[in-house]
Amino acid sequence: MEQPSIHWWQRIIQRLAMTRAMSSGFLSKYLHSMDGAVLKWSKGKRSLTTLLAGLPVVVLTTTGARSGKPRTTPLAGYPDGENIILVASSLGSNHHPGWYYNLKANPEVQLSINGQTGKYVARISDNSEREGYWQLALSYYPGYLAYEKRCGGREIPIVVLEPN
Repeated sequence: MEQPSIHWWQRIIQRLAMTRAMSSGFLSKYLHSMDGAVLKWSKGKRSLTTLLAGLPVVVLTTTGARSGKPRTTPLAGYPDGENIILVASSLGSNHHPGWYYNLKANPEVQLSINGQTGKYVARISDNSEREGYWQLALSYYPGYLAYEKRCGGREIPIVVLEPN
């Protein structure tokens, strides 16, 4: 997975997505289901987020922390060699996303990238590597800075997925 080139109009969409009204309203309610529909239609090779905002999207399947059932969600995922980096921003809300709690309880996950599926082990980045991963994520989507400002003072976790 390589960093896609971003068109000027995708930067505009990214700027809209980082606003509180868009991320807390429309995106938090509808983005995952719309991404899921486009991913299903394209057999896992395209997502709405990639098409509109130029962000690489992976499909993460975790095991529910309480239910023990598989939970699948499309997320922006940034390559770092063989590893994939996830940002648990929850679109700037003051709580971590559900998938974050699932992978903390059950770090063995399944990840689909461009229709190819593999097994990974998740871990939270340590302090020595967090800043580098944060900068990598910002190089794809500067909106994380806006999310960081309004997330209620919580540190946004950076998750590293390593092939298993």
